[in-house]
Amino acid sequence: MFLKAKRDEIIEGLQKSANIIPAKTGAAFLRTIWLKAEAGALAVMSTDSNLEFSGSYPAVIQEEGLAGVQGRAFYDLVRKLPAGAEITLKTDAEKQNLLVEQGARKYKLPLNDPEWFQKFSAFPENGTLFWSGDLLNEIIEKIAFCISDEDSMEAIACMYMLPAQAGPMDEGKRVDVCGLNGHQFAMFSFINDDVHALLPEEGILIQKKYLLELKKWLSADEIELSISNKRLFFRTGDRKETFSLPLSYYQYPNFRGFLAKLGDQNASTLHANRLEMIDALERITIFNTETNRCTYITFRPDESILSSQGQETGTATETLESSFQGTLPHIAFPTKNLIEILNHFGSEKVKFVLTGAEAPCGITGESDPEYLVILMPMMIQEETYYSEDNA
Repeated sequence: MFLKAKRDEIIEGLQKSANIIPAKTGAAFLRTIWLKAEAGALAVMSTDSNLEFSGSYPAVIQEEGLAGVQGRAFYDLVRKLPAGAEITLKTDAEKQNLLVEQGARKYKLPLNDPEWFQKFSAFPENGTLFWSGDLLNEIIEKIAFCISDEDSMEAIACMYMLPAQAGPMDEGKRVDVCGLNGHQFAMFSFINDDVHALLPEEGILIQKKYLLELKKWLSADEIELSISNKRLFFRTGDRKETFSLPLSYYQYPNFRGFLAKLGDQNASTLHANRLEMIDALERITIFNTETNRCTYITFRPDESILSSQGQETGTATETLESSFQGTLPHIAFPTKNLIEILNHFGSEKVKFVLTGAEAPCGITGESDPEYLVILMPMMIQEETYYSEDNA
């Protein structure tokens, strides 16, 4: 292999490739970035045995070939080379080392056994669609924080995307995207006939750990999407980069039951200013302790009283202007969870649908019509306000 390429034209691809490989642990072949010179371009490829990345970048090819190098070391080297200049990559006569040159700078990196290279999954060319990378990024942001971090939790360690039944006001086919971790649930819905048609009837499950890597790769540009029996594929609009991940096949919990509870005619409702509530909660969290991590909310028709107490921290009480309708006297939520949820909305005002002191609470925003988060309250003990031990 012998090629010349501009450092600035390949560095982003090397970064994306290095992102998905383990830094120091794992088998050596999984820590490899593969470089393939052919057809007038440099292909950069890597995998952690589940995720796969490949990109094609401009290069002057003098000799075609394949070379595998220790990925992090190679990326770090190229990253620290001066920007703007051309670099030369070539294998030595014995095919034992990759020689990297930039002007008077010369480096030698040992090559990995080419037999370690395994063919990457091909992007399925049938039934593809183009979609907004910006919207997919937003969906992951709004859903991922509600997904369990524990892989052993199977389905609830995944984002669930499924074709949904159209609502009476919908002007197209609806897709629901869900995340659940046992005490929180988030759902983002959108109208897209093409995505609806691409998804299997049972929907698809994507593990959270893969979503976070996908998010690093995504940009705001348009992407091409395709699904095979086992994998989900993404490709840039110019077809230069491909990212794919494995699908999971667990049974996702039936979430329609607790969604239905939000329609209870006896549910109470609270309307409040989102930023004012976050501001108050940030101060109240100072008074939370390891055993009392909640904010206790008492409802009045035109105000809400937020409070917390700790034996070592003291007490905090704040009153917020709000609008409340219903019979529920009070409720307790984990303070940090509530702050995190409210930060994922963009609306000035938020609405709480409160189905009971220990029953699901739905949160929506007037400017976030397609977004819903459900939070479970904590059990209230009158002597000590609340205790997570009884949650």
